Amino acid sequence: MNTPPELLSEHACFGGVQRFYQHASSTIGLTMKYSVFLPPQMFIDDAGGKVPAVIYLAGLTCNEETFMVKAGAQRMAAELGLALIAPDTSPRGAHVPGEADNWDFGVGAGFYLDASQAPWDRHYRMESYLTAELLPLLTAALPLDAGRIGIFGHSMGGHGALTLALRHPNLFKSVSAFAPICAPSHCPWGRKAFTGYLGADEAGWLAHDAAALMAGLRSAPYPGGILIDQGLADKFLAEQLHPDLFEAACAKAGQPLTLRRHAGYDHGYYFIATFMADHLKHHARQLSARTGDLKSA
Repeated sequence: MNTPPELLSEHACFGGVQRFYQHASSTIGLTMKYSVFLPPQMFIDDAGGKVPAVIYLAGLTCNEETFMVKAGAQRMAAELGLALIAPDTSPRGAHVPGEADNWDFGVGAGFYLDASQAPWDRHYRMESYLTAELLPLLTAALPLDAGRIGIFGHSMGGHGALTLALRHPNLFKSVSAFAPICAPSHCPWGRKAFTGYLGADEAGWLAHDAAALMAGLRSAPYPGGILIDQGLADKFLAEQLHPDLFEAACAKAGQPLTLRRHAGYDHGYYFIATFMADHLKHHARQLSARTGDLKSA
């Protein structure tokens, strides 16, 4: 029997409310934490209408608090009438041997996929958790419009946003990313994670590689466009991120992509906060428009 989420804290924020929760996840088999920002429109709209929501996937070593504390997103989300959802980046307390030995694998590094290799496959099931448990839980419990859900993220979370959007286009109606790991099959972070979670057969990795997924398409899944921002002073750009491979795959598939490269910006949250408003506007436009009216970002 599912128990309701436990509200850990609540804070008034830009006319809305910032909440932090935990719940017993049947998918993960452990307690999971997440945060939600609810915009003021949910509390002042006498018609009781539902609002669109955007889920943000954080990067390596982060958790459900990182985005809400560092990104400065709530002010613009309140203006646009967007709810924000931020899950944790991995299971906690699974006690898998070695899960806390490396900052880029295990705890804080779930890579937003379902592991198929023991012992990780028991608890590390972040894709199913997000798509089949957390989002249905939230749209059932809160006045969120299940038909207007967007997804974005940073670094490992940017990988998660792109791959989950491409794997679940009926669930997510808009997508963007900050400095995403665009081709994890081709970088040390991705190869390490995929080997551990998915096994040594590299052919199986491609189903979780954004560039490979996009390259296999023959039409654009997001006609309104995908937005990516990348800092050119990002120390991980050359070895880990490979936005050029995703850019080429989008061109091949006819997928509209706005890939903005910014001189002087690094990989951190000062970069993310600088361009956050653009991303929220990108999602608000697509989540409020009819499919035939969408234009590229």
